[in-house]
Amino acid sequence: MIRRTRRYFLSLFLFANLAFSQKVSLAQETLFIGAIPDQNPEKLNRLYKLLSSELSQKLNVPVKYLPVTNYSATVSAFRTGSLDLVWFGGLTGVQARIQKPGAKVIAQRDIDPKFHSLFISNTNTGIPTIKNESELKVLKGKRLTFGSESSTSGRLMPQYFLQKAGLKMVDFKGKQPGFSGSHDATLALVQSGSYEVGALNEQVWKSNVKKGKVNLNKVKIIWKTPPYADYHWLIQPNLDIKFEKGFTEKLTKTLLGLNQNIPNQKKILDLFGAKKFIPAHARQYKKIEIIGRQLGKIK
Repeated sequence: MIRRTRRYFLSLFLFANLAFSQKVSLAQETLFIGAIPDQNPEKLNRLYKLLSSELSQKLNVPVKYLPVTNYSATVSAFRTGSLDLVWFGGLTGVQARIQKPGAKVIAQRDIDPKFHSLFISNTNTGIPTIKNESELKVLKGKRLTFGSESSTSGRLMPQYFLQKAGLKMVDFKGKQPGFSGSHDATLALVQSGSYEVGALNEQVWKSNVKKGKVNLNKVKIIWKTPPYADYHWLIQPNLDIKFEKGFTEKLTKTLLGLNQNIPNQKKILDLFGAKKFIPAHARQYKKIEIIGRQLGKIK
């Protein structure tokens, strides 16, 4: 009887200890979020610190933002599982999904279904406003800079429209365009005169104009591209296992539910340059994939 009682309490102790260990393990799981470094680090750190805090509160899990050095590293971090949720551009999102089967597009900003790139020029060049893409030929022989090599709005789509106009990359001064690394850097380089022409995303231009960081006497818009789908949130396929059943849906609803009428959430949306997040689907980025393959950015 005594032995049986001892075995009973020992079993009960081991079961309780196992349950406690599992609970601690679950409590320690962290949602790691990241983003392509398309703008200056100070802004990105401010934005994702606010978002991490909001998501942690709503989802009741620790959330940590992990800065990444470049676009390619962001795709690699998603492939290896180091990042659970990533804010990708159109091209990098396609690249990441190809490398991680089962990854899911869950949301985009209200401005992303019809996004635009801008071509800007230093006003000293005298380049006129361009009315349609065929007139892009006027840029031949100019010093042109893109943003990052893997940027959708700062490289892929601008290059696509240049090629549609009959321009090759060897047609620019130096026999190739430059790569600034980010949209903010492209704007600064063209405004300073280091480059005569640059391509960047419309949202970054508008944000910098609003903040008074653009000298319109030194730099101007010369052409806005036709619309295309761009940025979006991409999520790992295993989060319902890592956290709990239904976690992916809960996370999606949290992002879609960010509301401008709630002060902290308004700050997040303002930093994203949007009024809200809306549902997104992988099929919206099929054109990006086709162009990416044409230009050798997807293999």
